[in-house]
Amino acid sequence: MATGRNHRPATRSRGIPEATVARLPLYLRALTALSERSVPTVSSEELAAAAGVNSAKLRKDFSYLGSYGTRGVGYDVEYLVYQISRELGLTQDWPVVIVGIGNLGAALANYGGFASRGFRVASLIDADPAMTGKVVAGIGVEHTDRLERIIEDNGVSIGVIATPAGAAQQVCDRLVAAGVTSILNFAPTVLSVPEGVDVRKVDLSIELQILAFHEQRKSGELEAGEAAGQDTAAPAAPPAVSVTRRGAADAGGEAGAGNDSEAGPDGDVPAVMPA
Repeated sequence: MATGRNHRPATRSRGIPEATVARLPLYLRALTALSERSVPTVSSEELAAAAGVNSAKLRKDFSYLGSYGTRGVGYDVEYLVYQISRELGLTQDWPVVIVGIGNLGAALANYGGFASRGFRVASLIDADPAMTGKVVAGIGVEHTDRLERIIEDNGVSIGVIATPAGAAQQVCDRLVAAGVTSILNFAPTVLSVPEGVDVRKVDLSIELQILAFHEQRKSGELEAGEAAGQDTAAPAAPPAVSVTRRGAADAGGEAGAGNDSEAGPDGDVPAVMPA
């Protein structure tokens, strides 16, 4: 099996849009679940519903892969699993290093989904000498002094940063200098990288803030609905009072709309990947 470095996926050279690339893992997850249930074929509508997109978008995405399905039959599940896995580069071995083995780094190291999705945790690295030699998820933790050697020996092109924010940029610079060209960043900071290096940021606090926004908006809509119900039951107010109340409600609605950061179906707005 080929290893990570010098074996990049062909999606960019084939002109597949980034929004489509971002949805391919969603399709793969839904297809894998179908495959595990021994479902042989799936319609575009069923697969789109499982992936959380509309069927027209799904068919457009699959057209970039050269897969159009069969009318009246749908898509062959096993073939699509292979096709998307190949497009994402998951039919080869991708060695990964995780830098920063605190609570988050240890949780990532113990994640069982890496191996089944084409990723092999080649090394766990931490700056704390007290961590050196400790075994996490069956792998011995190594000191950051050996970072460059580890990357070279294992042909690593993907690095995961789970350090505190203050150390993340320095770790990133060392990873890039050693040959890493893709970084998954869990540190709560924005990394600066040269052209040709891809960074995906996972910020749980941002995701929670977005959810808090939606909760606040739902709460406001509920309160507005209750207020409207009370107004209906109460005696008719003079026109001037009614206009004033409505104007205030409209102003609140406009303020909420102005802050609306809700992601569209393309998934272009959220800060994650998910990972």
